[in-house]
Amino acid sequence: MFRLWGRIFKDNRMVKDHVAQDGDYSKDRKTMVFDTIREICHKFDVAEPIWLLPNIDDFAYRGKVRFNADNFIEQIDFDYLEIQIIEE
Repeated sequence: MFRLWGRIFKDNRMVKDHVAQDGDYSKDRKTMVFDTIREICHKFDVAEPIWLLPNIDDFAYRGKVRFNADNFIEQIDFDYLEIQIIEE
């Protein structure tokens, strides 16, 4: 089961978290990542973040990425959204 852990931080404290999972292995990994991020954003009622080059690099090398205000078109009321792969 592919799982992503999404967490919202404000003032250096985690205020929300959600684990999204996808067990449909007929999809490629990229599609599974975007589907689970979409679920996390829907759960938190925030827009999906824009992936910038540093975000792509962090996620590729560490399996973890932070999205701050620069990654959102809308105004956000938190410091950052962190997404992390939970290994099986």
